[in-house]
Amino acid sequence: MYPILRKEINAFFSSPVAYLVIGVFLLLNGLFLWVFKDGFNILNAGFADINNFFFLAPWIFLFLIPAITMRSFADELNSGTIELLKTKPISHWKIVLGKFGAALTLIIIALIPTLTYVYTVYELGNPVGNIDMGSTIGSYIGLLLLAATYAAVGLFTSTLSKNQIVAFILGVFITFLLFYGFDAMAASFTEDGYTIRLLGINEHFKSISRGVIDTRDIVYFLSVIVFFLFITKQKIGDE
Repeated sequence: MYPILRKEINAFFSSPVAYLVIGVFLLLNGLFLWVFKDGFNILNAGFADINNFFFLAPWIFLFLIPAITMRSFADELNSGTIELLKTKPISHWKIVLGKFGAALTLIIIALIPTLTYVYTVYELGNPVGNIDMGSTIGSYIGLLLLAATYAAVGLFTSTLSKNQIVAFILGVFITFLLFYGFDAMAASFTEDGYTIRLLGINEHFKSISRGVIDTRDIVYFLSVIVFFLFITKQKIGDE
């Protein structure tokens, strides 16, 4: 697992991919939260919180994470190196987990600079420190679980095609469906709307973001992650 993890991380940072993803993520959040005079601007909100960041980040990740993962297996399939990789003394699970861990590491690196948002709002609060740290910590945990789910989905879609663009489009489509699709479907139902929303990511993400870590939300995210990693492992075993 660890050789695959190191190989993937080195591949990210030896190309523009890692720097582009981190740069775009921080630039978009910075512009919307601190520069543009719109409804997302933290300075104009009048409240000492960074809820707007946790609203924007899942949508930005919806495009950036499939861009990170689209080459994971699509590149191996296109170049034919997947067969060479499978002949090495390493299990299919370790291959999948190594690539998943590399994508998650890059996401964590992108999130670390956003902690400056928390410090800034903490200092700007009236009085200083007037920020709901429980909700903020819960939101970061939820965002990390959401990003891990996106990464697992992206790994799976990268096994479906040798073309990275196709893998990217499929990744965006499935993550969009999981994040927002069930909410949209729930709006069409009056009686079972809440049950349908529980099938999607957004309801569980919002639940954790309130600062209460519910085991049902954790189990949901872990179940979806394990499911997509499992079918990814099964797919590369069939190649």
